Amino acid sequence: MVRVRLSVTERREELLRAAIEQMAARGVAALRIADVASALGVSNALVLYHFSTKEKLVAAAFTYAAEDDLARLRGLLGRRTSALRRLRSAVRWYAPTGQAKGWRLWIEGWAAALREPALREVTRELDRQWKAALAEVIAEGVAAGEFPCPDPEGAALRLTALLDGLAVQLTSYGGAVSRARAQEWVDEALARELGLDRGALTASRR
Repeated sequence: MVRVRLSVTERREELLRAAIEQMAARGVAALRIADVASALGVSNALVLYHFSTKEKLVAAAFTYAAEDDLARLRGLLGRRTSALRRLRSAVRWYAPTGQAKGWRLWIEGWAAALREPALREVTRELDRQWKAALAEVIAEGVAAGEFPCPDPEGAALRLTALLDGLAVQLTSYGGAVSRARAQEWVDEALARELGLDRGALTASRR
């Protein structure tokens, strides 16, 4: 079988997608350059030509995996509707009961980042972008008089911390908390951070 010649960009994307699949199957710590190469039927040298080390490959793969979710988040937060509706949609989507990124992969990534500086910088920057996007819309809602949140940045940090923590509970400890209960806590936390009654979140869907 003759392989189609790919551009540098196309080849990198192919390698990144393969790395993501292998990390999901084997775990981040167990991933080897050889696993990615074997999955695509290419040499280890080709993978190393594009990324030079396993650590750089993993960091790039996590960035690649997050791009779609970040674009989706910005799409939800950028809609032409109230800040409250945008926040509710985004938080519900990002929550581990929603349809955001594969949480198992990210939990493993956070653990690996403790020992891999390149991955740590990537996850820190991605985390900053999530929080900044939420804080910006919270501030818009405050300016528009929709809710009285006194600390948009702090609210964004606390919300994402809760969502990440629930993701660990739901992903790593099956049965520790039901999805329905977790969603209740997410709604309660969002309302509390915005200084609203929880009923306002339901009303925001209308």
